[in-house]
Amino acid sequence: SLVLATGAQDGYFGNDQWAAFAPGLKTVEDATAIRRKLLLALEAAERETDPEKRRALLTFAIIGAGPTGVELAGAIIELGHASVKGEFNSIAPGDLRVVIIEGAERVLGNFAAELSDYTLQALHDMGIEVELGQMVSAIDADGVSFGDKRLDTKTIIWAAGVAASPVAKWLGIAGDRAGRVKVAPDLSVPGLPGIYVIGDVASVMRENGKPVPGIAPAAKQAGQHVAHIIRQRLAGDSSPLPFAYKHAGDLATIGKSSAVIDFGWIKLKGWFAWWVWGFAHIYFLVDALCSRRSRFQI
Repeated sequence: SLVLATGAQDGYFGNDQWAAFAPGLKTVEDATAIRRKLLLALEAAERETDPEKRRALLTFAIIGAGPTGVELAGAIIELGHASVKGEFNSIAPGDLRVVIIEGAERVLGNFAAELSDYTLQALHDMGIEVELGQMVSAIDADGVSFGDKRLDTKTIIWAAGVAASPVAKWLGIAGDRAGRVKVAPDLSVPGLPGIYVIGDVASVMRENGKPVPGIAPAAKQAGQHVAHIIRQRLAGDSSPLPFAYKHAGDLATIGKSSAVIDFGWIKLKGWFAWWVWGFAHIYFLVDALCSRRSRFQI
């Protein structure tokens, strides 16, 4: 058996040259690199005497207003304020400018409209600018162009899209528009028995006709499902076992004490949602469901 779970990479919608100026956030190394870039920009701004150049150094652009973009914006404005306050002579926390650029008409498009509206207001309250309905047309070392506007900045972070790693190409089959493999209901590759594709590289449809989202819980469920199938096969049971994804809900933080949660049957926002988000992430991080996991070990 072969299980392919090689994840996703940043997708620049055919403009791969933007990657050099607008890195994404996929690994711990990416996160530390972004933090280092932020702090170096503050140091450079402290030394810069030209007002326009200083303003560009203190401007941080995020492309995309999904959960990653929203969480990044909140983290950057809070980290920036904490780093600037009392540490610099020529710049103040109010000099920092964080701008989110989103092609859609609202932030957190997968969430309920009321939670999107709350998030937009929370971002504004934090001093974060949000440009909605604006498609990026150019990114270079000196800034980003979108709509009919130009934003001068030295720090641009990509949070707008992902593309699957080239599994379809490796297998010599056609993928979907994002390069994902269209798998069978049991997550196997049609025509290639014994090969399974899971996670961000798999295109899986749910019973309601909607695709399984490219999020960690979906990938974990798929991994458990394929492990169960392989165990059954080793035991001599080859009966079909279609994958059924169970969506637990959508969560996103806005800052240190604010978040939005959409469980479908209940929607939470604000401080209480932030605590629920924190407990949920810690719960899955330590993998408290160890007894359930052991059932699927091979």
